[in-house]
Amino acid sequence: MSNMDLLFRTIYVFSSALLYPVMILLTLLVFVSLIQLGEFLSEYSKRGRDRNSLEVSCKKIRQSLHNSAFSEASKALLNIKQNYLVTTFAKESAQYLEEQNFPAIGKLSEEYEIKMAKRLEHTKIISTVSPMLGLMGTLIPLGPALIGLSQGDLETLAQNLMIAFATTVVGLFSAGIAYVLSQVRRRWYWEDMSDIDYILDIIEEKSGN
Repeated sequence: MSNMDLLFRTIYVFSSALLYPVMILLTLLVFVSLIQLGEFLSEYSKRGRDRNSLEVSCKKIRQSLHNSAFSEASKALLNIKQNYLVTTFAKESAQYLEEQNFPAIGKLSEEYEIKMAKRLEHTKIISTVSPMLGLMGTLIPLGPALIGLSQGDLETLAQNLMIAFATTVVGLFSAGIAYVLSQVRRRWYWEDMSDIDYILDIIEEKSGN
């Protein structure tokens, strides 16, 4: 056996051995994408952005800070009722505001930006990896399928072609769900980060004085 034949057989065996791990990973990604879809629907049902209410609360905060009434400004922060991330940011920053710890509030806003990016990572990874695995699941069975065709083994040919088509569909299905969720969530988090930045700007007006 020549070195080229040995190399060819090694690569072929290695690629064939990847088929089952690829199929398992694709199955897991489908379940994860469906779980993400459920979380997305739950998050959607709880979203309720009210810019007028936010403006009223921010006016109270600005007025209280102008009068150096940090306790009143903190209470106004606690009364902010927006989307989950904005509301929790306001609650967590209220204590820092009462303590006049302005750098901690700025740090907290950065932590929330990181948190939003982390939540987007899950669906981004699925939308990127699923088509790759789907393509691998398409190409790997083609080798045995061609061998079956050359030997007149139609059953082997049909079985491997079914695997190839199925992995493609599954990969695109999970990738499509994850892509849509990523795009919509990105817009949501831009809105949330815009509201957080607005609250932060109101507070920093006082810290800059």
